[in-house]
Amino acid sequence: MMSFRATFLPSFVLGLCLALVPVHQAEAKEAPAKTTKELKKAKSSVAAKNKKESSKTAKKDSKASKNQTAKSEKADKKSKSRVSKQSKNSSKKELAKNSAKSKEQRLAERKERTRERLAKVSRTGKIAKVAKYAAKPVVVAAISSQAQSASSAIEQSASVASALNLESKAALVMNTATGEVLYAKNTDQAVPIASITKLMTVMVVLDAKLPLDEAITISEEDIDRVKNTSSRLRVGSVLSRAELMLLALMSSENRAAHALARTYAGGESAAIAAMNRKAAALGMTQTRFEDGTGLNSHNVASPKDLVAMVKAANGYPLIRRFSTTGGHAVAINNSIQQFNNTNALVKNPDWEIGVSKTGYINEAGKCLVMQAKIKSAPVVIVLMDSWGKYTRIGDAQRVKKWLESSSIN
Repeated sequence: MMSFRATFLPSFVLGLCLALVPVHQAEAKEAPAKTTKELKKAKSSVAAKNKKESSKTAKKDSKASKNQTAKSEKADKKSKSRVSKQSKNSSKKELAKNSAKSKEQRLAERKERTRERLAKVSRTGKIAKVAKYAAKPVVVAAISSQAQSASSAIEQSASVASALNLESKAALVMNTATGEVLYAKNTDQAVPIASITKLMTVMVVLDAKLPLDEAITISEEDIDRVKNTSSRLRVGSVLSRAELMLLALMSSENRAAHALARTYAGGESAAIAAMNRKAAALGMTQTRFEDGTGLNSHNVASPKDLVAMVKAANGYPLIRRFSTTGGHAVAINNSIQQFNNTNALVKNPDWEIGVSKTGYINEAGKCLVMQAKIKSAPVVIVLMDSWGKYTRIGDAQRVKKWLESSSIN
């Protein structure tokens, strides 16, 4: 029995050892397998995390890019709207310019057509039939006798000059009832008088007692070659002498005034000589006339002399009427033309004006002479060489207001 155990025990131990060896090997093999699985799982989890993070960053980047694109699109829209607005404004401006040009072109074409139409009629030298019906005829009033010479030399009153400030370079205000000088400024120097000349032109024509209903044709000689001024009285237009007087005094028509001097007995030179004789008879010692329109800058007079001339002109009913007419429609050949007074004050109901005449050339500036009643007192106002378009009217209004606030009776 003991011998069996001795022989069996080593073999049993050996077999047990041999049996345990594969188990350990299997466990050893299973251990690295487990680690590889765990590594794979870790790698997969890391990869999943990376994917999530990358997707998040991608989403963020996409959102940022979307925002940037949206902002850029908005900026583009704004810039496009600005450009479109600018283009619209520029197109509107261009359209306005084009429309203005087209209007000017249409007006020019219309004027040219009327010129051609009037030229065809005026070449006949006859008065158009429409003149009998379309325009209100000029009714010639009775002509008074020649006005007497003006009073003696005018003296300036220094007591009233400082109370009034006028913009005209030369001015004189005189109460013709008393002969009192109410305001004086640079009254002794002779200055160009421009179209105020026309008062003297009409006076000498009326003194000559020429027929007022005589038809006079505007000729090439009546065109202004001195200042190249324009006129609505075309060559060939036929008007009566009375209508020419009306247009010369009311609208300061140069061709009308020249035609009056040209058709004076003896011609224009005789009319100018008569004007200078008339000035000398009125005591206008600083006055000189060289034409009948006032376009010649050598037609000069002092404000004192002009007071005498306005007082003399006030003695002619036709001059009073024609120079203060606000407007008149005249039939010229086959058309009716509206002429208006160059002095807007004649239409002002606050003024009572007896004689009015404006004047302008570069050498004379804006001029205005008037005989008016202010506070029932007859006053002559002479305003010479005003610098602005409305300065002479403003000065006349200031004179009126100043006289109304003071005692001139």
